[in-house]
Amino acid sequence: MDVFPKIFRWAARLDLILISSLILITFLGGLTLYSASGENYSMMYRQGIHFFLATIVMLFLSQIKSKTMQSWAIWIYGAGIFLLILVLVQGHVGMGARRWLDLGFFRFQPSEIMKLAVPMMVARYYSDKPLPPSFKDIIVALVIVVMPVLLIVKQPDLGTSLLVASAGLFVIYFAGLSWKLITAALTVLAIGAPLLFFYGMHEYQQQRVLTLFNPEENKLGAGYHIIQSKIAIG
Repeated sequence: MDVFPKIFRWAARLDLILISSLILITFLGGLTLYSASGENYSMMYRQGIHFFLATIVMLFLSQIKSKTMQSWAIWIYGAGIFLLILVLVQGHVGMGARRWLDLGFFRFQPSEIMKLAVPMMVARYYSDKPLPPSFKDIIVALVIVVMPVLLIVKQPDLGTSLLVASAGLFVIYFAGLSWKLITAALTVLAIGAPLLFFYGMHEYQQQRVLTLFNPEENKLGAGYHIIQSKIAIG
């Protein structure tokens, strides 16, 4: 009879607003996939299985105490860095990029681990530091963020590297980063953007940026989907 009180206590710890938002986003994503795949029921079935398994994992992880997560952070981060290095050494090449590790029965991208590992590690570093962080602590946190980002850029995977960088930088920001430092960083980024575009990006990455600002330049090619999206919204 003690099972029901435990279930109620467990349910009370869930963030219903967050879970409802995730369900709504998943539902809208499923509708989009259903339409884009030409009403492919087998694809929807596979996606539903993935969603079910992911939900179980999410509910399991939501019950882990923050202190436990804190103790895991450095190990998850270290394992992620090791796997990213392993990808560059003997990763599977697909569509011109070396992003996957092939374990025989399935392939996965270690960069996906870093979307969680980087913010966890930065939060772990700041957990016993006075806030707002000192300049030294900001530099150390930036090193924690930049290391995996550079390894992901090397694959190359600019999109994932930006997501990982954003996840880590938001933790630094929420730790109490001053607006003076934020303004200085944005100024440096704005000045360095042209150099990054011409000398740090591959040709296909440059094309994506140009297409974003001017999709009409190639209406039937790279800009097709953006134009169709505008039509759909209209």
